[in-house]
Order: sequence, then structure tokens, then C-alpha cells
Amino acid sequence: MKQIIEDGRIVEDAWLAWDEADAALIDLPATAKGRILPLPTYVEHAERLLASGARLGVLIGPDDAPETVLPYLEQLALVAIRFPSFADGRGYSVGRLLRSRYGFTGQLRAVGDILRDQLYFLNHCGFNAFELRQDQDLREALAAFRDYAWQPNTLTR
Repeated sequence: MKQIIEDGRIVEDAWLAWDEADAALIDLPATAKGRILPLPTYVEHAERLLASGARLGVLIGPDDAPETVLPYLEQLALVAIRFPSFADGRGYSVGRLLRSRYGFTGQLRAVGDILRDQLYFLNHCGFNAFELRQDQDLREALAAFRDYAWQPNTLTR
């Protein structure tokens, strides 16, 4: 089972990432695990997906326009933002916009090339869940929150 950091703890991931093999399964069955779909796929099939009763989240890529998700925010339990490189800071801005300007209250997850050193700053921008690279040790990464005078950010809830 894949583990992530969520709200300062290591937990089993309660979500499944959309896979190209799922393309024929737009009418997703309601399952215990939610599904994270790429933003363009979600927008294209939003009505059918919502009718499925499945728990839904979207993945915003670095080239996706974040405002595209706005009409759907109230129906989403999770927004994941993909960081293609640890040096690509666009996701920080998207996360901050979703929390502070658009009022998203669900799980805001950083995925991709995420390193331990970024966790504190990602949390400060509103992220409350982190799917780190496979070569990153989750227990060691939790120590990043102690590197600074960390307090749970009010933007995360």
C-alpha cells in the first residue's frame, strides 16, 4: 500500500490515481478509495463522473489553467498539484490561490518531484498532503516540519 504524509502524519493513501487503462471507465463505481483524475478528463466528463457517486479529486498539471477547476471545487474532496521538478514553483502559487482566494477546504496534495526540504513551505502555501518521490523517506521527511517553528497552517482547514 502506498503511503503519503497527510496533516503531519504518515497514512495509507486513500486515493487511486487515474490510469490510462481507466479511460473506458468514466462511469466509475463508488468505492472506498477516491479517484484522482487529470483536470482535462474531469472537465470533459464531469456530469457523468459526478453521477457515479465516486469520491473524486483532480490533478492539476503545470500547464493546466487552475481557474478551470473553479466551477467544480465544491464537488471535489481533493485537488492534487503536480510538481514536474523540485525547482518548478508554479504549484506553490496554485495551492495558495486555491486556499486563500478560492476557499478550497478539501485535501490539497503536492505530487511529483517533491523533496523533504519543500514540505514546510508547501504547507505554508496551504498544502496538507504530500506524495513524495519514491526515493524519499517519509519518516525523515516528517522531520522537515521541525526544522522551523512549525504550526499547522490556518489555510489548510
